Amino acid sequence: MCHTHNTKFFPQKMAMILFLVFSLFLQGALGEIICEELSVGMCSFSVASSGKRCVLETTASSEGNGAFQCKTSEVVAMTVREWIESDACIGACGVDRYSIGISSDSLLETRFTTKLCSPACFHNCPNIVNLYYNVALGEGDAFLFDSSYHL
Repeated sequence: MCHTHNTKFFPQKMAMILFLVFSLFLQGALGEIICEELSVGMCSFSVASSGKRCVLETTASSEGNGAFQCKTSEVVAMTVREWIESDACIGACGVDRYSIGISSDSLLETRFTTKLCSPACFHNCPNIVNLYYNVALGEGDAFLFDSSYHL
């Protein structure tokens, strides 16, 4: 006939399982971002929990080849903390996840500045815009950005 089971126990057991799974997920989501622990592909344009920007650097390996390593820079992101840039912003702004260091060189390229100042990047990717705004400001080239942009 019909299989019977304790209907009061099942929802409680399921609730406990969901609680444990969610707790593990939440613990990982609330973890601290440390640049040196990020993978090479997630390093550039990320911001550590400390507020310092992560930077991809090359280091000499024991075999003599250049190896990539994620490091904490001394550059502080003023508007974000604990940030790993989205693939959508990487594409919209025309930046490369494998960029080495933080440099103003790309600001000299018309194709790059066109993407950086495009609505898709400028209005949706404040981390990247803020980074390059401050790089330009440091170089004395803040005129590249509209005067309506505020940090």
